[in-house]
Amino acid sequence: PGSSEGTSLASEILQRFRELQMDHTWTESLYLPHIQDRPSQLLMYVSLQGGVVYANYGRPEDFKWLKREDVSVAGCVVVMRVGGGVSFAEKVWLAEKNGASGALIYPDPADVPQDPRRLGLNTHTVHLGSGDPFTPGFPSFNHTQFPPIQSSGLPLIPALPITATVASKLLSNGRRVQMSVQNVMKPILLNNIFSSLEGRVEPDQYIILGAQRDSLGPGAVKSGVGTAILLELARTFSAMVKKGFSPRRSLLFVSWDAGDFGNVGATEWLEVQPQQIQTKPNLSVYQNNCLTFDLPLTGLSVHASPEGCGLLQSGPGSHGAACGHTAGWTYPFINTPLDSVSRLQEVLGGRLGVTGRSLGELVGEMVLRLAHDHILPLRITSYAQTVLQFSAQLNKHSAELGLSPQWVFSARGDYSRAAETLQRAIDYSDLHEPTITRFYNTRIMKVEYYFLSQYVSAVETPFRHVIHGRGNHTLSALTEHLGLLTSDPGRFDESSFRRQLALFTWTLQGAANALNGDVWSIHNMHPV
Repeated sequence: PGSSEGTSLASEILQRFRELQMDHTWTESLYLPHIQDRPSQLLMYVSLQGGVVYANYGRPEDFKWLKREDVSVAGCVVVMRVGGGVSFAEKVWLAEKNGASGALIYPDPADVPQDPRRLGLNTHTVHLGSGDPFTPGFPSFNHTQFPPIQSSGLPLIPALPITATVASKLLSNGRRVQMSVQNVMKPILLNNIFSSLEGRVEPDQYIILGAQRDSLGPGAVKSGVGTAILLELARTFSAMVKKGFSPRRSLLFVSWDAGDFGNVGATEWLEVQPQQIQTKPNLSVYQNNCLTFDLPLTGLSVHASPEGCGLLQSGPGSHGAACGHTAGWTYPFINTPLDSVSRLQEVLGGRLGVTGRSLGELVGEMVLRLAHDHILPLRITSYAQTVLQFSAQLNKHSAELGLSPQWVFSARGDYSRAAETLQRAIDYSDLHEPTITRFYNTRIMKVEYYFLSQYVSAVETPFRHVIHGRGNHTLSALTEHLGLLTSDPGRFDESSFRRQLALFTWTLQGAANALNGDVWSIHNMHPV
């Protein structure tokens, strides 16, 4: 962010949007505290802080394996390799959670082919959250001053990227290491670029198609493919409108800045647009890290505003969409200097053009449906099945805990019935009546909002969704805690578990009640 290359690319995209002569084109700017330079240093061969422990990919199961083998990471610097389905931020967070004093991450030649072995990593974000980490939960713009606060997702231990050669030296001969990280911060200007086509029936409801513009290196996959598809879809839909196509809902094409630093551009814009965006039913398709997951090409994430959690067809990963390429392998060069167009073309066997076109057609078809269909194609019944699986596990331990799963089953049943009732009402309604379709779409889009926990702070817990979020309030945390009864009974905290279960159940019941709402009044909505 803030580089001359980034500024030049932003200007080029803005010019491309203007040439399309869509209904509106504009730029919105904000400021982000950023590292001025990189005086960080790694002082090897100094016996000070502690020993070095290797933790493979730094996954939860890797740290569990170390514990089973009586290898403590407390007070040690943990060395982890890139990959394993765990982001840099998660690796550092797990290392800190297990008591490590520092974290080092390197690209292993077994995962990332390198010649020479001195291939390093670009500096990468380790913020386990989204947006400006120094203004969590509220916007950062125009140098607005806030009380000193930082996101709970920022690590409290130092973390650095290193080369495979350095990692090999550190892991040999029982070396000890001291880490020193000294960051100098300064505000930099970020620019999000927008262009829109107004909807003809529901212009105040938006389908937001966004792509990350920045990258920590050449970024062919990290941002290049997504940006290319964004521009091509903007050109395509603009041409369709000029030939007579009328989208039902507004289309908003966005080039987001600072995506590699916790999706700052997208998050801060959403935080500063509470009335225009967050209180209305909208959909966002976010393209990022395209071509990095296996076939079939159905990994696109579509999430509901305002909080960025929802699904049309859910893919792995974080906020960004996951889009497949070729079965049997993954692209290992993201966030390295090897993420180049020539490397991507080589890896794809010269099929970059064909693959990119297929991906663009997939995204375009989804956007077309979201913009044109009378009823948004989202499955609101899927969460009931997810909760049912947890309920079955809870039922196995109910006698042991002296805890009846009745309330969870009841809340899950209420939600399932409300979702099915709404779906039946949709099936038997006149979907050509704008008032009726708007009513149903508002209900559908609000489902994701209902699943945001009201019992945790947005400042301390940026991902509040009880299904897709992260933290003790989530269903995954409940499931993990329940699993301790079998794997490690001594660590199971019944009092804490009961509280977790109660808060989750109340959230689920609230979602059921809100979804049910006043569905019966639909009969009064037909025109007289």
